[in-house]
Amino acid sequence: MAQGSTSKNSITEGIIWKQLLIFFFPIVLGTFFQQLYNTADTIVVGQFVGKEALAAVGGSANQIVNLIVGFFVGLSSGATVIIAQHYGARSRGSLNKTLHTAFAIAIVGSIIISVLGFIFVPFLLKLMKTQESILDTSILYLRVYFAGIIFVFIYNMGSGILRAVGDSKHPLYFLIVCCVINIVLDVVFVVVFDMGVLGVAFATLIAQAVSAILVTITLMRSTDIYRLKLRRIRFNTVSFYSILFIGIPSGFQTTMYNIANMFIQSSLNQLGTDTVAAWTVLGKLDAFNWMIISAFGIAVTTFIGQNYGALKFDRVRKSTKICLGMTLVTTLLLSIIFVLSAKFVFGLFTTDKTVIDIGFKMLMVLAPAYIIYVPIEILSGALRGIGNVIVPMVLTCMGVCVLRIVWLIVVVPKYNTVESILYSFPISWAITAILFIIYYIIKQKKFPLELKMEKKAQAEN
Repeated sequence: MAQGSTSKNSITEGIIWKQLLIFFFPIVLGTFFQQLYNTADTIVVGQFVGKEALAAVGGSANQIVNLIVGFFVGLSSGATVIIAQHYGARSRGSLNKTLHTAFAIAIVGSIIISVLGFIFVPFLLKLMKTQESILDTSILYLRVYFAGIIFVFIYNMGSGILRAVGDSKHPLYFLIVCCVINIVLDVVFVVVFDMGVLGVAFATLIAQAVSAILVTITLMRSTDIYRLKLRRIRFNTVSFYSILFIGIPSGFQTTMYNIANMFIQSSLNQLGTDTVAAWTVLGKLDAFNWMIISAFGIAVTTFIGQNYGALKFDRVRKSTKICLGMTLVTTLLLSIIFVLSAKFVFGLFTTDKTVIDIGFKMLMVLAPAYIIYVPIEILSGALRGIGNVIVPMVLTCMGVCVLRIVWLIVVVPKYNTVESILYSFPISWAITAILFIIYYIIKQKKFPLELKMEKKAQAEN
């Protein structure tokens, strides 16, 4: 959706539920294709290489990737929020300074992470108690991944910018292309040339490079008030600090999630390769639930950001309530589908009966609790859209992350089973969700006062 400077902005003026769905579906379909090519990696490795390779790609290595990429995606959300607010206010100059600063952050940040990642991968894998049988394979996979992480950073930053201005379709198109390329190269490198895990890593790197190039070209060709010019990519002090003010707490919040999950992974690693393989497969199925919830979270952040920039606080409240309701219903239906189809889906990834049984046991703990997490994602996204990130970060880190780690340290050693490890999820979600609901109710009552203050500040300027 490339809007001109005088065209109607459907996010700030259209029917909320309808525009949410129009904006949401390309996001969720894009995330679906992203998960599809990640899932293709897992299927190809599991079927044609073996369960050790499956554990190497999807176990500790996957958690480390999620940790690094998750932090940057959280950091890039700072740019998304600022750009959405500037776009809602139709502020061309501020928007373009933020856009070019965001790309500078992506480029410089990726170079630093690539070097550090390459050096510290063995240390991180050993810290997570990765089994010796899959250690070398995991190191190889991660080093190739980190070598091309600049493409991951550029794509995520660029697609976040496009969504901030209401364009959720182009990121979808790019991910479809990326998915097709990755699947074809997986088959060629692994099945035809027998390159194993290395083939999967190279296939992913090439596909991500294509998506990064496509998103960059799209921003360079924009005719709207946002347009990327390579020669203008540099750090603007005000934009840089604005992005960091929102992005660092969001990135830290995501990082804490992944650190907590790394503790989970470490606990599961001690239960054997079958358990790690089952957790890897469950992660691919589980990801489809999170792609739905996170897509709604992205949608509500953009809606809130643009309407906040346009000073339409009534739409801020309505968008949050409508998105929350839509996400709750969707998550409930998805949980039912997961439970009914679980064993069939696990059979697509592996023929090992032990792995399938362990995976099914895991799903029975998590699937009924997915709905509990919905208020955390949606209310956190809504608060992020108005630039409120500190309190959500504290609530998430204390409720979801710290509590989960305490559970793993105190409870799990006494009852060292798969179920006792996974119960940390619904318990931490429930407590955090309650805290978010209470805080949002208090916060949204202050919107009329904030609106008055915003208008007063504009009149003075």
